[in-house]
Amino acid sequence: MNQAQDTTLLDWRTAVRLGLLGGVVTLYFGAIGMVLTFSVRNLLGTFVNVGQILAVGGALTAGYLTGRAFIKSGQRKSVIPMGLLAGFVAGLPPLILVIMGTLFPINPMFVNINDELVQLITFGLGPAAGSIALVVLSAILGLAGASFELMNERWRKALINGLLWILLLGLFSENAATILEKFIGRSAVRWMFQNKSLNPIAAVVLFLITFAFSYMGTGEKGRRKWETMPPAAQSQWRRYFLILGIIFMLALPWMVGQFLSQVLFIVGLYVMMGMGLNIVVGYAGLLDLGYVAFFAFGAYTMGVLTSPQGPGGGVLNFWLALPVSILVGVMFGVLLGFPVLNMRGDYLAIVTLGFGEIIRVLAYSNWLAPIIGGAQGVLGIPSPSIFGFELNKPEYMYYLVLVGSAIAAFIASRLRDSRLGRQWMAMREDEDVAEAMGINLVQTKLLAFAIGAGFSATSGAIFASRLHNIFPNSFGILVSINVLSLIIVGGLGSLPGVVVGAAILVGLPELLREFAEYRLLMYGILLIVMMLVKPEGFWPEAARKRELRGEEEAWDETESVPAAAD
Repeated sequence: MNQAQDTTLLDWRTAVRLGLLGGVVTLYFGAIGMVLTFSVRNLLGTFVNVGQILAVGGALTAGYLTGRAFIKSGQRKSVIPMGLLAGFVAGLPPLILVIMGTLFPINPMFVNINDELVQLITFGLGPAAGSIALVVLSAILGLAGASFELMNERWRKALINGLLWILLLGLFSENAATILEKFIGRSAVRWMFQNKSLNPIAAVVLFLITFAFSYMGTGEKGRRKWETMPPAAQSQWRRYFLILGIIFMLALPWMVGQFLSQVLFIVGLYVMMGMGLNIVVGYAGLLDLGYVAFFAFGAYTMGVLTSPQGPGGGVLNFWLALPVSILVGVMFGVLLGFPVLNMRGDYLAIVTLGFGEIIRVLAYSNWLAPIIGGAQGVLGIPSPSIFGFELNKPEYMYYLVLVGSAIAAFIASRLRDSRLGRQWMAMREDEDVAEAMGINLVQTKLLAFAIGAGFSATSGAIFASRLHNIFPNSFGILVSINVLSLIIVGGLGSLPGVVVGAAILVGLPELLREFAEYRLLMYGILLIVMMLVKPEGFWPEAARKRELRGEEEAWDETESVPAAAD
């Protein structure tokens, strides 16, 4: 018998509990206005929108979790009825929204529970018939979610890929249409996307294509072929892929248009900051919540030195002011490091948080107003220029931040593999043991703070030259939280993880600007899910993945031989 399998027997109470959890989440989304707000974003034609997905997504998730739990306990025969029960139960709490929006005049208290919400979650069928339809649909989705675990892995992956592509193209239909128009023509794009959503016929065609490619295992076959390829051939193909990647990145802003180029610019800024904070938190294990302060130092230094309206009178151009901005950031990184040398964990986080808030308050104060403008900020910062060519468009600034991100990634990767990088990682694991091994903790910590601050200051300097005007409200604590969140989601200590985290936490909200009021809520939900499901991040560092998954993988390996023998 495979001892790795959970032999704890489950009953109907597990399905009811998970169903109630999914239903309460749906109820919460409806009460705070997410369902109604997201309903403006259509996915398929005009009859499927994101709000409806949120309204029934709790039942699907409850069914999936129920099926997974019963599969793990070895009760495969109970998966179907328990998934149906979980979906049915998940459809009951949203009925509270129907009752409150129909029978009780409570709009002054719950402004988001109104007739429009009731019409949405009852599919326009009226309170009575719509409530029955909601519960029945929830039960069916719970059944579908539970059955998902019973599928063959090949079918399951193909189904996920097909649905995922439909969801992505439907959600970002406007941006996808702008890009595809350059390749397939306007008439084809108008057929694919209608009413700012994906045409249902195009969705079926897309699903069939992606399902077929995934089912045939095209990617898996390519991976096996790559593994059997001689090292010399792999090295040659890597060079080809690198050249193609460089060409793609250079052509990207002209393929996606001005708006998406601006989004890529913002993502690039956060990648640069993420590379720096990844050194401080991911490599050295120093939890810094005041990272935005160095971003502000770089931006204000650039503004003061280059703006004709500033106290410096614009004595330097961008390229001369950039190294000064970096040095200022490094200097303040060292100054921050000295008072916190003996602090760890929560105490270090609180002190650095206070440091960031002090800098923000000083930026607002009249004391420094003669230098950095106070609440009025620094105005008239010029754009960078190369040989007289002014980088005054998002497409041009994209190249600047692309080069900066590439340099930051190269430096971070070299530091990771260096002696200093190994010292940081030893200090991250245990400072006392690291010191006993002869590592100078003072020097190692100060170098981490200084280098991380230099990356952040570089990003701030580029930010100031792009916006031309900077104000203190651009340097709030949320910038530090965003950077910390992206390296956690991507994977602490992982350089590719920084890029993935920035794309998810910075790029996606920029593409969904109409839902910006729920950005922090989505951040919180994503972080909770990550900590429970994939605590190592989307693209984790190998060492950290072994730390978090090593025992589980080792257990699976030890159990694989007896299981095969049986």
